[in-house]
Amino acid sequence: MSNGPTRKHTALPKAQILVEALPWLTRHHGKTVVIKFGGNAMVDDDLKAAFAQDVVFLRHAGLKPVVVHGGGPQISAALDRAGIVSEFKAGLRVTTEDAMDVVRMVLAGQVQRELVGLLNQHGPLAVGLTGEDAHTITATKHQPRIEGELVDIGRVGQITEIDTGAVETLLADGRIPVVSSIARSQDDGHVYNVNADTAAAALAAALSAETLMVLTDVEGLYEDWPDSDEVISRLTATQLEKLLPDLSSGMVPKMEGCLHAVRNGVTTARVIDGRVQHSILLEIFTDEGIGTMVVPDGQGEP
Repeated sequence: MSNGPTRKHTALPKAQILVEALPWLTRHHGKTVVIKFGGNAMVDDDLKAAFAQDVVFLRHAGLKPVVVHGGGPQISAALDRAGIVSEFKAGLRVTTEDAMDVVRMVLAGQVQRELVGLLNQHGPLAVGLTGEDAHTITATKHQPRIEGELVDIGRVGQITEIDTGAVETLLADGRIPVVSSIARSQDDGHVYNVNADTAAAALAAALSAETLMVLTDVEGLYEDWPDSDEVISRLTATQLEKLLPDLSSGMVPKMEGCLHAVRNGVTTARVIDGRVQHSILLEIFTDEGIGTMVVPDGQGEP
């Protein structure tokens, strides 16, 4: 009998933490959340394992997580091994036909497989697909404008259409879709490499997701970087739009994605620090949101 009260005492904080999560569990139950997996969380083994635990936790807590991933570091390494030079223009990878074969192989055959494997350590949950499957993502050739001129950067796609049929079928079956950011071509029978931040945002909007979460290697959007590392915790679509021209090139597709999402039916879009273990759970189930949250216009300041 003597150890009874002690046991109660050590278990109590766990119970309190679970009870604190209750309003969030209620609010998010049955809601779709699209998570863009990338950055350091994608290459660090401990962070990868924590990410998989978080996503499975969301699924068991009654949410419907969808994971979208790219694979910049892995693609660069594979291109090096194949003797293909990595070249970037306007922040986008120049993707030749040869490079596209490698991109597709790495995303669908390596990064996606590893992620599916990590999630499926917890049960028969994850199913991998690329944007090619069931016309999930369709694109046309994207030509960025550099100094006023259109530039050909190869098989880089601009998303024209999303078909959520396969993803919704998987969600209805209790599965976790893991989507590689490759698109089918609208017009020439090839495939395109598409920016994973953009793909996640387009998918979130098409699914009318509750939340888009983008994992990054920074704490969020900084107030006036590099003079301050104060993170903006919340801003509206219009406030974000005004900041876009001054953002660093790496943050642009992420924040443009957040903007697109909240302007097209997604309730909140968040950029969170993927270097923090369990950052997804901290963001969804606590008051102390740890990144930058973008909300539609009209929702004002907190």
